[in-house]
Amino acid sequence: MPVTAEVWGRSLALVSGSGVFAQGRLDIGTSVLFRETEPPAGGRVLDLGCGYGVIGLAVAACVPAAAVTAVDVNERAVLLANENAAALGVADRYRAATPAGVEPHATYDEIWSNPPIRIGKQALHELLLTWLPRLAPDGRAVMVVGKNLGADSLQRWLGEQGFPTTRLASAKGFRVLESRRG
Repeated sequence: MPVTAEVWGRSLALVSGSGVFAQGRLDIGTSVLFRETEPPAGGRVLDLGCGYGVIGLAVAACVPAAAVTAVDVNERAVLLANENAAALGVADRYRAATPAGVEPHATYDEIWSNPPIRIGKQALHELLLTWLPRLAPDGRAVMVVGKNLGADSLQRWLGEQGFPTTRLASAKGFRVLESRRG
């Protein structure tokens, strides 16, 4: 299913498919993320919960100095993300994998995510506590979360876990959060 995503002033032609998040479209939360942020400067970037790859592919397409690792538990999403990277010509700087396929000691300058809130609070907390500690000392995580899906309580919880979190923006019922290493 073709999807055209408007990201940081560029138009990306992507393919999504059945069984992946936001099948056939760019979801509202991710569009808010792009509208309310500037792309990272470069470095090692992790797209956490990549789906068909739109966030990490946007980083790879817009930031030539970025090397992107994308991770998702859905093998079909990983396949689509890697196919999209090849079609966009960024496969040399973009690699999607399941968590088991990611180098266990890799660290990241930035983590970008529309996290899978609907997996449940406990599973989400485990996911974030698995990946956020991989931030480099001056690293940051940028996430978009629905206000009605607990963005404000998640912001508090992240701070309590040692990741001071601020709200960068609020639009269309979504919060764009930035977490730092404490």
